[in-house]
Amino acid sequence: QLPAGSLQLTLYQYKTCPFCSKVRAFLDYHGLPYEIVEVNPIMRKEIKFSSYRKVPILLANAGSPLQLNDSSVIISAIKTYLISRRNSLEEIVSFYPPVKTVTEQGKEVLEYENKYWLMLDEKETKRVYPVKEVRVEEMKWRRWADDWLVHLISPNVYRTPKEALASFDYIVREGKFGTLEGLFAKYVGAVAMFFVSKRLKKRHQLRDDVREDLYEAVNEWVKAVGKNRLFMGGNQPNLADLAVYGVLRVMEGLEAFDDMMVHTNIQPWYQRMEEVIQKTGV
Repeated sequence: QLPAGSLQLTLYQYKTCPFCSKVRAFLDYHGLPYEIVEVNPIMRKEIKFSSYRKVPILLANAGSPLQLNDSSVIISAIKTYLISRRNSLEEIVSFYPPVKTVTEQGKEVLEYENKYWLMLDEKETKRVYPVKEVRVEEMKWRRWADDWLVHLISPNVYRTPKEALASFDYIVREGKFGTLEGLFAKYVGAVAMFFVSKRLKKRHQLRDDVREDLYEAVNEWVKAVGKNRLFMGGNQPNLADLAVYGVLRVMEGLEAFDDMMVHTNIQPWYQRMEEVIQKTGV
């Protein structure tokens, strides 16, 4: 537990972004109060202060103001801070330096090589990860959520023109748009994303019926958790549980989510996650 007011957090987000949802799941589960600033996805005025032009951005004040970028870095840095009081948050964030890399498409991006590591000493590591395999497993599945699961969301929620329109209706309703912006985004965005989702399907080499890839991935996760654990973290969720839940949650209320619940074995685990986050959340 942190002393009241010792960590002031402001999350800049799009509500329907899976990476932002991951950060919210983490903060809620750990009972950390935070303010939300919903960013207008067209103008992005709210994040003009930052040279990092993507969300989520977390502004954290633990004595001095600090900007954290990248959902997995945010989660690893804050989790390290909660466990280890030896270092200031500023020092912990410095352990996650951004490195410029070039994607296969030739685009220059910032990457954080060690973003799935918690920066703990030997004693703290033993406390959190009693056996080495536990840490390896958590890191593997956190990476899987970012590198694979997240890429199945758009092709599934924009799979057909009807689903694309329903998805954009939800995005506009939950997001920060002006009236005309919202109408424009809903209809033009839905058409655009329907075609973008086809490109993404090709890029990530998904099957003709992208639902099959979603079902397979979700069942792979359930199998990894296994029948003898409530969560991958055992009796309580670990960072992999929170990441997978955060990513899948953005489909709630959409056809893809209902199909996933019916055609996979995810429901019992998903409901346990909902319950535990409601119980511990702010």
